[in-house]
Amino acid sequence: MSSELKPRTADINGRLWGARAEDWANIQEPTFRAAYEAVLDRTGVGPGTHYLDVGCGSGMAAQIAADRGAKVSGIDAAQALLDIARSRTPKGDFRQGDIESLPFADETFDVVTGFNSFQYAGNPVVALREARRVSKPGSYIAIVTWGVPEGMEAAGAVIALRPLMPPPPPGAPGPFALSDEAALRKFASDAGLTQADVFDVENPFVYPDEATALRGWNSAGVAARAMENSSEQAVTDAHAKAIAPFRQADGTYRLRATFRCLLARS
Repeated sequence: MSSELKPRTADINGRLWGARAEDWANIQEPTFRAAYEAVLDRTGVGPGTHYLDVGCGSGMAAQIAADRGAKVSGIDAAQALLDIARSRTPKGDFRQGDIESLPFADETFDVVTGFNSFQYAGNPVVALREARRVSKPGSYIAIVTWGVPEGMEAAGAVIALRPLMPPPPPGAPGPFALSDEAALRKFASDAGLTQADVFDVENPFVYPDEATALRGWNSAGVAARAMENSSEQAVTDAHAKAIAPFRQADGTYRLRATFRCLLARS
Protein backbone atom coordinates (compact mmCIF):
# COMPACT_ATOMS: atom_id res chain seq x y z
CA MET A 1 0.00 0.00 0.00
CA SER A 2 1.25 3.43 -0.92
CA SER A 3 2.24 6.01 1.67
CA GLU A 4 1.14 8.78 -0.71
CA LEU A 5 -0.92 11.29 1.23
CA LYS A 6 -4.61 11.26 0.35
CA PRO A 7 -7.61 12.99 1.95
CA ARG A 8 -8.47 11.60 5.35
CA THR A 9 -11.69 9.70 5.76
CA ALA A 10 -12.81 10.06 9.38
CA ASP A 11 -15.74 12.35 8.59
CA ILE A 12 -17.36 10.05 6.04
CA ASN A 13 -16.47 6.85 7.91
CA GLY A 14 -17.86 8.28 11.12
CA ARG A 15 -21.17 9.04 9.46
CA LEU A 16 -21.45 5.65 7.73
CA TRP A 17 -20.33 3.44 10.61
CA GLY A 18 -22.35 5.39 13.16
CA ALA A 19 -25.60 5.10 11.21
CA ARG A 20 -26.71 1.86 12.91
CA ALA A 21 -24.44 1.81 15.91
CA GLU A 22 -26.72 -0.21 18.21
CA ASP A 23 -27.17 -3.02 15.69
CA TRP A 24 -23.42 -3.10 15.06
CA ALA A 25 -22.63 -3.22 18.78
CA ASN A 26 -25.29 -5.75 19.74
CA ILE A 27 -25.34 -8.06 16.71
CA GLN A 28 -22.43 -7.76 14.34
CA GLU A 29 -19.49 -6.86 16.54
CA PRO A 30 -19.99 -9.90 18.82
CA THR A 31 -19.45 -12.16 15.80
CA PHE A 32 -15.78 -11.05 15.83
CA ARG A 33 -15.17 -12.18 19.41
CA ALA A 34 -13.03 -15.22 18.54
CA ALA A 35 -10.59 -12.98 16.64
CA TYR A 36 -10.43 -10.50 19.52
CA GLU A 37 -9.75 -13.23 22.05
CA ALA A 38 -7.07 -14.91 19.91
CA VAL A 39 -5.12 -11.68 19.36
CA LEU A 40 -5.33 -10.59 22.99
CA ASP A 41 -4.14 -14.06 24.01
CA ARG A 42 -1.18 -13.99 21.60
CA THR A 43 -0.09 -10.52 22.67
CA GLY A 44 -0.37 -11.29 26.37
CA VAL A 45 -2.86 -8.55 27.25
CA GLY A 46 -3.50 -8.70 30.98
CA PRO A 47 -3.12 -6.81 34.26
CA GLY A 48 -1.16 -3.60 33.78
CA THR A 49 -1.03 -3.74 29.96
CA HIS A 50 -1.45 -0.34 28.30
CA TYR A 51 -3.64 -1.29 25.33
CA LEU A 52 -4.84 0.73 22.34
CA ASP A 53 -7.42 -0.42 19.78
CA VAL A 54 -7.20 1.57 16.54
CA GLY A 55 -10.62 1.75 14.90
CA CYS A 56 -12.17 0.48 18.11
CA GLY A 57 -15.80 0.72 17.01
CA SER A 58 -18.19 0.08 19.87
CA GLY A 59 -15.35 -1.16 22.04
CA MET A 60 -15.78 -4.91 22.46
CA ALA A 61 -12.05 -5.69 22.11
CA ALA A 62 -11.26 -2.93 24.59
CA GLN A 63 -13.89 -4.26 26.98
CA ILE A 64 -12.39 -7.76 26.83
CA ALA A 65 -8.93 -6.28 27.45
CA ALA A 66 -10.23 -4.26 30.40
CA ASP A 67 -11.83 -7.38 31.87
CA ARG A 68 -8.34 -8.94 31.75
CA GLY A 69 -6.96 -6.06 33.79
CA ALA A 70 -5.55 -3.86 31.02
CA LYS A 71 -5.63 -0.07 30.93
CA VAL A 72 -7.47 0.56 27.66
CA SER A 73 -7.70 3.31 25.06
CA GLY A 74 -9.40 3.47 21.69
CA ILE A 75 -9.92 5.74 18.71
CA ASP A 76 -12.65 5.65 16.09
CA ALA A 77 -14.30 7.92 13.55
CA ALA A 78 -17.88 7.27 14.69
CA GLN A 79 -19.08 9.16 17.74
CA ALA A 80 -22.14 6.92 18.07
CA LEU A 81 -19.91 3.85 18.37
CA LEU A 82 -17.60 5.60 20.82
CA ASP A 83 -20.57 6.43 23.05
CA ILE A 84 -21.25 2.70 23.33
CA ALA A 85 -17.57 1.94 23.94
CA ARG A 86 -17.52 4.43 26.81
CA SER A 87 -20.66 2.92 28.34
CA ARG A 88 -19.09 -0.54 28.19
CA THR A 89 -15.76 0.55 29.70
CA PRO A 90 -16.25 3.80 31.64
CA LYS A 91 -12.60 3.92 32.73
CA GLY A 92 -11.32 3.63 29.16
CA ASP A 93 -9.89 6.56 27.21
CA PHE A 94 -11.87 6.68 23.95
CA ARG A 95 -11.31 9.46 21.42
CA GLN A 96 -12.77 10.45 18.07
CA GLY A 97 -10.46 11.18 15.15
CA ASP A 98 -8.40 10.03 12.19
CA ILE A 99 -6.19 7.02 12.76
CA GLU A 100 -3.51 8.71 10.63
CA SER A 101 -3.03 11.20 13.46
CA LEU A 102 -3.32 9.43 16.80
CA PRO A 103 -3.92 11.80 19.75
CA PHE A 104 -1.55 9.90 22.04
CA ALA A 105 2.05 10.48 23.12
CA ASP A 106 5.04 8.63 21.71
CA GLU A 107 5.88 5.23 23.23
CA THR A 108 2.72 4.97 25.33
CA PHE A 109 1.32 1.49 24.66
CA ASP A 110 2.41 -2.10 25.25
CA VAL A 111 -0.03 -3.51 22.67
CA VAL A 112 -1.78 -1.82 19.73
CA THR A 113 -4.38 -3.60 17.60
CA GLY A 114 -6.22 -2.74 14.41
CA PHE A 115 -9.13 -5.07 13.66
CA ASN A 116 -10.12 -4.51 10.00
CA SER A 117 -9.18 -0.86 10.36
CA PHE A 118 -5.77 0.09 8.95
CA GLN A 119 -6.60 -0.76 5.33
CA TYR A 120 -9.65 1.51 5.40
CA ALA A 121 -7.71 4.63 6.31
CA GLY A 122 -7.24 7.22 3.60
CA ASN A 123 -3.49 6.74 4.17
CA PRO A 124 -3.00 3.18 5.49
CA VAL A 125 0.81 3.20 5.77
CA VAL A 126 0.70 6.55 7.57
CA ALA A 127 -1.85 5.10 10.00
CA LEU A 128 0.35 2.10 10.70
CA ARG A 129 3.37 4.33 11.25
CA GLU A 130 1.32 6.26 13.79
CA ALA A 131 0.60 2.98 15.58
CA ARG A 132 4.34 2.35 15.68
CA ARG A 133 4.98 5.87 17.04
CA VAL A 134 2.65 5.44 20.02
CA SER A 135 3.97 1.93 20.81
CA LYS A 136 6.75 1.31 23.29
CA PRO A 137 9.94 -0.06 21.68
CA GLY A 138 9.60 -3.78 21.07
CA SER A 139 5.88 -3.87 21.84
CA TYR A 140 3.26 -5.72 19.80
CA ILE A 141 1.25 -4.21 16.95
CA ALA A 142 -1.44 -6.52 15.55
CA ILE A 143 -2.86 -6.02 12.05
CA VAL A 144 -6.05 -8.06 11.68
CA THR A 145 -7.81 -8.38 8.34
CA TRP A 146 -10.13 -10.74 6.47
CA GLY A 147 -8.69 -14.11 5.59
CA VAL A 148 -8.40 -15.32 2.00
CA PRO A 149 -11.90 -14.88 0.49
CA GLU A 150 -11.87 -17.97 -1.73
CA GLY A 151 -13.99 -20.60 -0.04
CA MET A 152 -14.94 -18.35 2.87
CA GLU A 153 -18.71 -18.34 3.32
CA ALA A 154 -18.87 -14.87 4.93
CA ALA A 155 -16.97 -13.37 2.00
CA GLY A 156 -20.03 -13.84 -0.19
CA ALA A 157 -22.02 -11.45 1.98
CA VAL A 158 -19.22 -8.87 1.73
CA ILE A 159 -18.89 -9.21 -2.04
CA ALA A 160 -22.68 -9.16 -2.53
CA LEU A 161 -22.77 -5.37 -2.17
CA ARG A 162 -20.26 -4.60 -4.92
CA PRO A 163 -22.93 -4.01 -7.61
CA LEU A 164 -24.69 -1.56 -5.28
CA MET A 165 -21.62 0.54 -4.48
CA PRO A 166 -20.40 3.65 -6.33
CA PRO A 167 -17.22 3.15 -8.38
CA PRO A 168 -14.22 3.16 -6.02
CA PRO A 169 -11.52 5.78 -6.54
CA PRO A 170 -8.41 4.60 -8.39
CA GLY A 171 -6.13 2.58 -6.13
CA ALA A 172 -8.68 2.26 -3.33
CA PRO A 173 -8.06 -0.89 -1.24
CA GLY A 174 -10.87 -3.41 -1.07
CA PRO A 175 -11.91 -5.40 2.00
CA PHE A 176 -9.52 -8.22 1.06
CA ALA A 177 -6.54 -6.01 0.12
CA LEU A 178 -4.39 -7.47 2.90
CA SER A 179 -5.67 -11.04 2.83
CA ASP A 180 -2.68 -12.16 0.77
CA GLU A 181 0.18 -12.90 3.17
CA ALA A 182 2.81 -11.26 0.97
CA ALA A 183 0.76 -8.06 0.75
CA LEU A 184 0.21 -8.08 4.50
CA ARG A 185 3.91 -8.52 5.23
CA LYS A 186 4.84 -5.76 2.77
CA PHE A 187 2.35 -3.42 4.44
CA ALA A 188 4.01 -4.01 7.81
CA SER A 189 7.49 -3.57 6.35
CA ASP A 190 6.54 -0.33 4.58
CA ALA A 191 5.59 1.10 7.98
CA GLY A 192 8.95 0.10 9.46
CA LEU A 193 7.70 -2.76 11.63
CA THR A 194 9.60 -5.91 12.52
CA GLN A 195 7.40 -8.90 11.75
CA ALA A 196 6.81 -11.62 14.29
CA ASP A 197 4.11 -14.02 13.13
CA VAL A 198 1.17 -14.48 10.75
CA PHE A 199 -1.70 -16.75 11.77
CA ASP A 200 -5.35 -17.34 10.88
CA VAL A 201 -8.30 -17.45 13.26
CA GLU A 202 -11.47 -19.40 12.50
CA ASN A 203 -14.29 -17.07 13.48
CA PRO A 204 -17.76 -18.31 12.40
CA PHE A 205 -20.58 -15.79 12.20
CA VAL A 206 -23.66 -17.22 13.96
CA TYR A 207 -27.14 -15.65 14.13
CA PRO A 208 -30.37 -16.92 15.73
CA ASP A 209 -32.55 -16.12 12.70
CA GLU A 210 -32.63 -14.34 9.35
CA ALA A 211 -33.99 -11.05 10.68
CA THR A 212 -31.13 -10.73 13.18
CA ALA A 213 -28.53 -11.68 10.59
CA LEU A 214 -29.80 -9.05 8.17
CA ARG A 215 -29.81 -6.35 10.86
CA GLY A 216 -26.22 -7.27 11.64
CA TRP A 217 -24.94 -7.20 8.07
CA ASN A 218 -26.92 -4.02 7.31
CA SER A 219 -25.24 -2.21 10.24
CA ALA A 220 -21.77 -2.06 8.64
CA GLY A 221 -20.50 1.18 7.16
CA VAL A 222 -20.14 -0.40 3.73
CA ALA A 223 -23.84 -1.33 3.85
CA ALA A 224 -24.74 2.27 4.72
CA ARG A 225 -22.72 3.46 1.71
CA ALA A 226 -24.47 0.96 -0.55
CA MET A 227 -27.85 2.10 0.76
CA GLU A 228 -27.00 5.70 -0.09
CA ASN A 229 -26.05 4.65 -3.61
CA SER A 230 -29.02 2.31 -4.14
CA SER A 231 -31.64 1.61 -1.47
CA GLU A 232 -32.06 -0.14 1.86
CA GLN A 233 -34.26 -2.76 0.21
CA ALA A 234 -31.61 -3.53 -2.42
CA VAL A 235 -28.97 -4.03 0.27
CA THR A 236 -31.28 -6.20 2.38
CA ASP A 237 -32.17 -8.34 -0.65
CA ALA A 238 -28.49 -8.77 -1.58
CA HIS A 239 -27.59 -9.85 1.94
CA ALA A 240 -30.60 -12.18 2.19
CA LYS A 241 -29.58 -13.94 -1.02
CA ALA A 242 -25.95 -14.22 0.12
CA ILE A 243 -26.73 -15.79 3.50
CA ALA A 244 -29.63 -18.02 2.37
CA PRO A 245 -27.44 -21.11 1.72
CA PHE A 246 -26.22 -21.06 5.31
CA ARG A 247 -29.56 -21.48 7.07
CA GLN A 248 -29.38 -24.42 9.46
CA ALA A 249 -32.14 -26.95 10.14
CA ASP A 250 -33.11 -25.15 13.36
CA GLY A 251 -33.49 -21.78 11.61
CA THR A 252 -30.18 -20.34 12.76
CA TYR A 253 -27.57 -19.04 10.32
CA ARG A 254 -23.90 -20.00 10.44
CA LEU A 255 -21.28 -18.63 8.02
CA ARG A 256 -17.66 -19.71 8.15
CA ALA A 257 -15.27 -16.76 8.41
CA THR A 258 -11.52 -16.50 8.81
CA PHE A 259 -9.36 -13.59 9.93
CA ARG A 260 -5.68 -13.23 9.14
CA CYS A 261 -3.50 -11.68 11.82
CA LEU A 262 0.01 -10.30 11.58
CA LEU A 263 1.84 -9.66 14.83
CA ALA A 264 4.66 -7.16 14.47
CA ARG A 265 7.06 -5.42 16.79
CA SER A 266 7.53 -1.69 16.92
